[in-house]
Amino acid sequence: MVTDHGDATGPLTGRRAIVVGGGSGIGLGSARLLARDGAEVTLAGRTEAKLRGAAEELAGEGLRVSFVACDANRSEQVRAAVAEAAGPGGEIDIAVVVPGGGAMKPVLLYDDDEFIQQVVGNIAPVYFFLKYAGQAMLRNGSGSFVAISSTAAAFSARFLASYCTGKAGVDHLVRVAADELGEYGIRVNSVRPGMTETPATAGTFAYGELLSDFLDGQPLRRPGRVDDVAAAVRYLAGPESSWVTGQTLTVDGGHTLRSFPDYRRRLRIPDARAVVLGQTEA
Repeated sequence: MVTDHGDATGPLTGRRAIVVGGGSGIGLGSARLLARDGAEVTLAGRTEAKLRGAAEELAGEGLRVSFVACDANRSEQVRAAVAEAAGPGGEIDIAVVVPGGGAMKPVLLYDDDEFIQQVVGNIAPVYFFLKYAGQAMLRNGSGSFVAISSTAAAFSARFLASYCTGKAGVDHLVRVAADELGEYGIRVNSVRPGMTETPATAGTFAYGELLSDFLDGQPLRRPGRVDDVAAAVRYLAGPESSWVTGQTLTVDGGHTLRSFPDYRRRLRIPDARAVVLGQTEA
C-alpha cells in the first residue's frame, strides 16, 4: 500500500514494514512516519480493536495501513504476523518492536516466576520478531530492525529491576544480532526513550510531582513527545542510516547524563528489610 496523500516516490516507497505495538504511542507514531514516506506498513499488537482504531486514525490523515493481531510473546503468532505483513516472496524490509514493561517493587520482593516472566516479557517480543522478520529480511538481502529499549537499560532505576534487566538484555541482543547479521545486509539498532508522554506513562504525567522529579534530572527540561522517539525510529529504519548498526540511540532530553528519580520520594514502596524480617506485609 502507498500513502494516499504522501509522496509516491518517497524514500521508503516499495518497502514493507511491520510495527509491533503499533496501536498507540511510540508504535503508532513510528508507523505514521514510515507510512508518510511511502512504506507499506502493517500494525501488529494484541488488541484488534486498538489496531483497527489506529488504522482508522491514520486513514483520516490519508495514510493507508494494514493490521494483524498477535501476541508478541508467542512465537507461532509472531511467525504468522510476519508472514501476513511480508511480500509475495516472504520479504520484509523494516521491523519496529515496541512492547515491554515491568512491576515496581524492591528487588528482594518479586515472586520468583514474576521476575523471570517480566524479564522474558521484555526480551521475547524482540527476539521472536528479530528471528522471523530477520529471516524475511534475509530473503531481501537487506533490512532494518529497530527495537525500543529504555533509559532504564543505561543506569540503575531502583525498584524496576525486572524492567531494567529486560531492557538491558534487549540492547545486548541488538549488538550481538547486528554483529552476526551485518554480512547479510541486515542492520539492527535500538532506541532508548526517556520519559515520553504515551498512554503507558499516563499515570506519571497525571502525578505532577513525580513528573517534576524526572524533568529536574534532564538538561532539556521538557517531557518527550511521541514524535521525538518516532523520528529516531524513522532514521534508523531508513536509508539515511545505511552505515549504522549495533547502536543504541538515546532520546531523553539528556536524562542519562544525571540519574533516575527515587520513586520512594513520591510513592509507597515496601521496605524490603521490614518485609523480610516480618515487621510488615509486602
